[in-house]
Amino acid sequence: MLRLTDIKLPLDHAEGAIEAAIRARLGLGQDALRSYAVFRRGYDARKRGAIQLIYTLDVDVADEDGVLGRYAGDKHVQPTPDTSYHFVAQAPADLAHRPVVIGTGPCGLFAGLLLAQMGYRPIILDRGKAVRERTVDTWGLWRKRNLDPESNVQYGEGGAGTFSDGKLHSQISDPHHHGRKVLTEFVKAGAPDEILYVSKPHIGTFRLVTMVENMRATIESLGGEIRFQQRVDDLLVETRADGTRQVRGVVLAGGEQLRSDHVVLAIGHSARDTFAMLHERGVYLEAKPFSIGFRVEHPQSIIDRARFGPQAGHPILGAADYKLVHHCKGSHKGQGRSVYSFCMCPGGTVVAATSEPGRVVTNGMSQYSRNERNANAAIVVGIDPKDFAPFDDSGSPLAGIALQRALESRAYELGGSDYSAPGQLVGDFIAGNASTAFGEVQPSYKPGVRLTDLASVLPDYAIEAIREALPAFDRQIKGFAMHDAVLTGVETRTSSPVRIRRGDDYQSLNTHGLYPAGEGAGYAGGILSAAVDGIRVAEAVALAINAGR
Repeated sequence: MLRLTDIKLPLDHAEGAIEAAIRARLGLGQDALRSYAVFRRGYDARKRGAIQLIYTLDVDVADEDGVLGRYAGDKHVQPTPDTSYHFVAQAPADLAHRPVVIGTGPCGLFAGLLLAQMGYRPIILDRGKAVRERTVDTWGLWRKRNLDPESNVQYGEGGAGTFSDGKLHSQISDPHHHGRKVLTEFVKAGAPDEILYVSKPHIGTFRLVTMVENMRATIESLGGEIRFQQRVDDLLVETRADGTRQVRGVVLAGGEQLRSDHVVLAIGHSARDTFAMLHERGVYLEAKPFSIGFRVEHPQSIIDRARFGPQAGHPILGAADYKLVHHCKGSHKGQGRSVYSFCMCPGGTVVAATSEPGRVVTNGMSQYSRNERNANAAIVVGIDPKDFAPFDDSGSPLAGIALQRALESRAYELGGSDYSAPGQLVGDFIAGNASTAFGEVQPSYKPGVRLTDLASVLPDYAIEAIREALPAFDRQIKGFAMHDAVLTGVETRTSSPVRIRRGDDYQSLNTHGLYPAGEGAGYAGGILSAAVDGIRVAEAVALAINAGR
């Protein structure tokens, strides 16, 4: 097979146009082309009146060596790479102690799946509930303002990614095609086949629920064990004669001990009590940069027209997304800061995402159809550990958590102390005026939005940076700074405020047998990258077990 890239065709091309383009590009006669398959389909919308589809194709030709010879040196005509997954190990028959995986988000789920597929029968623990029970609890906050601190958007089967847009694209380096393994397993679990070839695949919350259940069933059929409502409260760590530290298991809430020499930490970015426990146990942690800001909502139609022009609404294009960044240059406190869009959800809703009582956190979510009226995205400012000192000047690696909690508590107060979120119209925010009434854009956040002045929710430098960025974004997407667009606060869970450092063997720098993984450890950002990290860590665990380490 040949991999043929960068084949460009009009958005509404005829059915036989791809075959014709292959023949023309490779100079093939009538019988030389046997078949082809679409490996990737993207689009180029830079010229809004003439949007093009861009194909990557796998092509079967009669004389493959001859074609490759004619196009030697052409980077767009290459042999099709092997993207199938190859297991690195199989479990020994005398497995002494089963590996333990903490967390069932994308990272923990794929670490557990891979270990199960290799025969290691992992024990997978989650402090939250199974996904359907968890969904009921999550809707309890959105509809009735009832928060379950152990079962919510952050905690439970599927992780935070379950209540999101289900985006499955990433910019990580992936030389071993682990991302393809992730997509293939998702399709087996019920995702639409199109995620294997569209350039920006997404699934949506409703489909993710069923997929997660199907993956759980697969793990269990292979001998794995998944336990819900099993919070890990402590680690069993042995200090050896040479001073090195070795994990020997975990302690669950209630006191039960599970013996294991290989523990995967896939705890997500919001397990603040677990971060504190790890710090107390001497596991090496460090504070890391993350971002803070608001959710912004616009009519999806404005984004569609700005991105796609007269072809807005085309079924292949779907609801338009965007990715924006602005580097502040003004003389204000935000000078030198970067403001960017994050986790953009076309045709979606803003959702309550707190995991702690008395705090308000926002996030975005879409269904597969992406057909809600509003588009939403986080508009956030990058911060780093030097910004944490006003909230915790102890130098602790957990100082970023103190910042998050302070901002979330302030948002709770401004929202009315009932889990409503504070909000403000974009025009009023830029002008520095409190908002008193909604206009064209009705906010989607549940339980509700209380209009106010958001200037006191974030540090001054963040407010001033976002005020500069919004008009700059309007120059890229006409209407972005429309007066009636709605800002909702606060967005604080963009990524983990902590990194649990690991070495090249994927183990903690100072605690052997402990494998920090995924977003919570600071090694991923999003469903796909977290799942890929879970695969890599599972491989490292398998190789270590088989080597007797």
